[in-house]
Amino acid sequence: MKLFDTMRQQKVLSTSLLFVTLAVGILIGTLVNTGVKAARDGQQAAPDATPLVIPHAQELGNEFTKLAKRVEPSVVNITADYMPKQSQSRMNRRGQQQDPDEENNGDDSMDLFRRFFGNRGGDMPQQMFRHEQSGTGFIVDKNGYIITNEHVVADNENNLVDHITVRLHGDSTDYRARVIGVDNETDIAVIKIDPKKPLMPVVIGNSDGVQVGDWAVAIGSPFGLEATVTAGIISALGRDIVGEKQLQRFIQTDAAINPGNSGGPLLNIRGEVIGVNTMIATQNGGSQGVGFALPINMVVRVYNDLIKDGRVTRGAIGVTFAKNYNKNDTLMRAMGFDHGVLVSEVRPGGPSDKAGLKVDDIILGMNGQPIKDGDDMVNRISDMPVGSQVTLNVDRDGKKMDFKVTIQDRMELWADRTDVVGRKPSALPEAPKPENATVKFGIIGRAASDEESQATPDKHGVTVTRVEPGSFADEIGMKERDIIIAINRQSVSSVDDIKKVQQTLKPGDPVAFRVVRAQPGEVGSRGKGGEQPRSIFLTGTLPQD
Repeated sequence: MKLFDTMRQQKVLSTSLLFVTLAVGILIGTLVNTGVKAARDGQQAAPDATPLVIPHAQELGNEFTKLAKRVEPSVVNITADYMPKQSQSRMNRRGQQQDPDEENNGDDSMDLFRRFFGNRGGDMPQQMFRHEQSGTGFIVDKNGYIITNEHVVADNENNLVDHITVRLHGDSTDYRARVIGVDNETDIAVIKIDPKKPLMPVVIGNSDGVQVGDWAVAIGSPFGLEATVTAGIISALGRDIVGEKQLQRFIQTDAAINPGNSGGPLLNIRGEVIGVNTMIATQNGGSQGVGFALPINMVVRVYNDLIKDGRVTRGAIGVTFAKNYNKNDTLMRAMGFDHGVLVSEVRPGGPSDKAGLKVDDIILGMNGQPIKDGDDMVNRISDMPVGSQVTLNVDRDGKKMDFKVTIQDRMELWADRTDVVGRKPSALPEAPKPENATVKFGIIGRAASDEESQATPDKHGVTVTRVEPGSFADEIGMKERDIIIAINRQSVSSVDDIKKVQQTLKPGDPVAFRVVRAQPGEVGSRGKGGEQPRSIFLTGTLPQD
């Protein structure tokens, strides 16, 4: 018995020892394996590389940084839209009707030069689509007056667009703008918004002090990208672009400007506006380092006339002359002079005709002061008051003669000559009258039918049967067959309910329509064409006009 107990104890001891040995072996194996794996994992892919360290954020700052921070709040994004007129014809840049099949066959040197704004959509079928275009502008008065290009707020035939929306830097509000005045001869427009608080205007510089080689900074919304800042230098001054208007002389810059920059400011290194970005020379539609801006001194004169009279008044004497695009004085030297203007046309019944001037007369001076060339003459006469007199010093077949000419309004004198004064803009809309202002959504509707109501959460609503083109409802994307179930969280079940909501709103108020709309491609309760009704919000700010 004792022997049996002894053997059993030895057996238990042996078994225990075996288990301990196995456990120790497993533990050692695990530690060894873990160590090997740890050693393997600890090996670096690039043991001699030093990890990078991100330093503490530090604003370096330079003159461009300061300029951008100071001027960006004064630069705005402009979006305009219009429904093309049914009679509108496709025009080429010379104002002639253009056959689409011959669009690229003509020899049009102006294809190189393009005014630039985004998404104009001029090649779409005009009777089918509302056109939208975008550009830039800059604030010049704390009360909301903005300078931009005329072509940003007008279509290809010089008709003003239907709606102009302005968005301020750092402000998601869409402000409805109205046109104060436009000047086709310089491609300048003045628009106005009614801001919630005084705005920050730009600082106006003096473009006469600009020199080739000066720094130049452009701020705008190329391709809709707001507050884009680019820098370059002034490349040339006084550029006269073939095919552009008589009074336009451009500052050339290599600061990158692209579609959407139209109407934006060109700045000097002090952040002063020295020009209005207007067009580019390009072969691919984008920036190629050749941009053109109208000098701010010219723009200021136009702006002051527009805010005063709504139009620009310029003087004229009723003569035209052949432009010398070769920029040499061969013509005058052939005539025996080193300056002057050769008259090629005298307007019948105009001031010069009445004073006795004739074709081929050479105008050498005004009031005894020499005239350099035709551009010099036009610029000086344009600034003279209508009704004043000027003495023209003329050579006629070698005989010196003086003629007293009465200055006449340029637009009235050449009203039928778009090649001289450009196309007359369409009539400006009247300013809104807030005290009598009412709002209209631009929809026609009816109470939803029983079947339609089944698609709505609360079994009620107003079905839209028509959306007026260009209306507020059209702008925010409302469609026929939409079912309006609430406006600004107020339930609507009838047309009268919508009218009651309208009466509580005023221009400039935000509006949120909750509508039920059938989504194509799914099976739902309405069951027409595989459409599933869904509730969505359509929002916008009621226009000021």
